[in-house]
Amino acid sequence: MSTVMIGPDGMTAAQVRAVARDGARVELSPGAVAAMARSRDIVESIERDGRPVYGVSTGFGALASSFVAPDRRSELQHALIRSHAAGVGAPMPDEVVRAMLVLRVRSLALGRSGVRPLLAQALLDLLNHRITPWVPEHGSLGASGDLAPLAHCALVLMGEGWVRDPDTGDRVDGAVALRRAGLAPVELAAKEGLALINGTDGMLGMLLLAVEDAGHLFTMADVTAALAIEAMLGSDRPFQADLHTIRPHPGQGVSAGNIHRLLQDSAVMDSHRDDLLHAVQDAYSMRCAPQVAGAARDTLTFAGAVAGRELRSVVDNPVVLPDGRVESTGNFHGAPLGFAADFLAIAAAEVGSISERRVDRLLDVNRSRGLPAFLSPDAGVNSGLMIAQYTAAGIVAENRRLAAPASVDSVPTSGMQEDHVSMGWAATRKLRTVLDNLTSLLAVELLAAVRGLQLRAPLRPSPAGQAAVEIVGKLAGEPGPDVFLAPALEATRAVVAGRELRCAIESEIGPLH
Repeated sequence: MSTVMIGPDGMTAAQVRAVARDGARVELSPGAVAAMARSRDIVESIERDGRPVYGVSTGFGALASSFVAPDRRSELQHALIRSHAAGVGAPMPDEVVRAMLVLRVRSLALGRSGVRPLLAQALLDLLNHRITPWVPEHGSLGASGDLAPLAHCALVLMGEGWVRDPDTGDRVDGAVALRRAGLAPVELAAKEGLALINGTDGMLGMLLLAVEDAGHLFTMADVTAALAIEAMLGSDRPFQADLHTIRPHPGQGVSAGNIHRLLQDSAVMDSHRDDLLHAVQDAYSMRCAPQVAGAARDTLTFAGAVAGRELRSVVDNPVVLPDGRVESTGNFHGAPLGFAADFLAIAAAEVGSISERRVDRLLDVNRSRGLPAFLSPDAGVNSGLMIAQYTAAGIVAENRRLAAPASVDSVPTSGMQEDHVSMGWAATRKLRTVLDNLTSLLAVELLAAVRGLQLRAPLRPSPAGQAAVEIVGKLAGEPGPDVFLAPALEATRAVVAGRELRCAIESEIGPLH
């Protein structure tokens, strides 16, 4: 397993995902340790001088005007963590919590937070010992950062709170988990509690993971669209490259190029190439697939750029500057991430919506160009994929609700001191649900398209179609009498989420983008 080194220059998205999803070990570079030590010296100098600094010698939020005596400043930091660990609901997935932990270390390692290096190392110890704090799903407003979720993480450093057992998923006391790993609780010094929780790490972690997932799913959406078009005897002419250079949206050109290549070398396509009834104009859900998927790709590019900038950012309040100043900022506000997540959720919802429209067309005997009703060879006694389309319709409706932006739902808090918040945590959390739903929608389309291609036999489908028929056919069988359909859909869903089909297709026609 690879080791990720965190230095004062930050991390890459790939490194974050390696830690979050693949369990990569993490270490601090000497440069990061030195940067943190320098900023810590500044905080300790300020403490000795008695200068008032938010979160060091004062309370928090609406209590910022409350002075805290030197002998109570460590107590202040511990009390902050306990009071802010106020989340409720089901625990967040391990990959999200691991992303939060490593991203908080990333920000601390930039040397602008004034913490001791041992604090960052303690967070890495949790990651490297696979101790995953139990972080409830509700609690963050996305400003000041993800306070409650990060407080649940920090509480474990103190030997309190809960973690999730890696084998059973059960909730275990944080003190027990530290003891089993041979780790000691951390005593927080001035500013350290605040530095542990004043970040956008939950939002950023979820957005980074979503960007990777969406990139794969948008490519798979091109695959399922092409297979559905092939099964419905659609035309490949709308996907010619020169038709997309005259409207040069980058993502549109990429999707059109994918779909056009996926439809080549197909006896199914050749069978109707000169048939005017089929070749004049296909329905929008077929002909406009690149325009919708391409717009989603461009949205993904924007979201990825936002996440990339956040990965290079210092997210804390106050920040410790090299010249000795300690300044309050608003860099904890999650608006950039919330806006990007909302935008990407809208895009992903529409990719799923147009996919469902193609499924409906595949199943409709009046519009599928010769395929049997509901893709059943014996429709009437058998219902074929009728109810699979119901499932897709229900998911599309849910995604429409989830596409409503969370980032416009600000609610003032903390005695009107924190009177505008981003709701970025909610935006990124629902984005994950939209993408999970999109996986299911593409699975329904993939299964329906494969059924359609199977029913076009003996005509040989495209190399992509052949790969899909072979892989999905092993899992879902051939068209015939009705069977328990849920297992076939679950298996096809795994094909969409995985890489087997994509790799098989790419081995035949080259890389998909």
